[in-house]
Amino acid sequence: MFQAVLKRCLLPSNLKLFSVARSATIRRIHVTPALKHGEYEWQDPKSEEEVVNIVYVTKDGKKHPVRGKVGDNVLYLAHRYGIEMEGACEASLACTTCHVYVNENYLDQLPPSEEKEDDLLDMAPFLKENSRLGCQIILTKDLEGMELQLPKATRNFYVDGHTPTPH
Repeated sequence: MFQAVLKRCLLPSNLKLFSVARSATIRRIHVTPALKHGEYEWQDPKSEEEVVNIVYVTKDGKKHPVRGKVGDNVLYLAHRYGIEMEGACEASLACTTCHVYVNENYLDQLPPSEEKEDDLLDMAPFLKENSRLGCQIILTKDLEGMELQLPKATRNFYVDGHTPTPH
């Protein structure tokens, strides 16, 4: 039975109808313009109410003040300003390369870490009481002035020494 139906569909007269129907279907599909990956993270704050100033302290002790906005992820914000925070898993909560130490005064301002983050942090080198994953810290106005210290080293489970470039 299937073969008989297939033969009827493949008749030249039916193929013409099929291609017309197919064209009409394609025209009805709505396509939205493509957005750049991570577009929100690369935008400047639209108003002063959105601005959140934080400081990254790199491995060598240099302080880098940056201007973020409410809703920014501190991993992507670090990438935006060229701070060497790797983020090998691109914030998918699968590695510890965005490990940071949060200034003690701001730990209580952050939501508690989830079990998955805690499990990953257990594998992070140089773990401390104030350790968090940067990909899990979303800026709010309460975090104004927060200082994030980068650890002396991180462990890239992908390939040691490999540093992916943000995109």
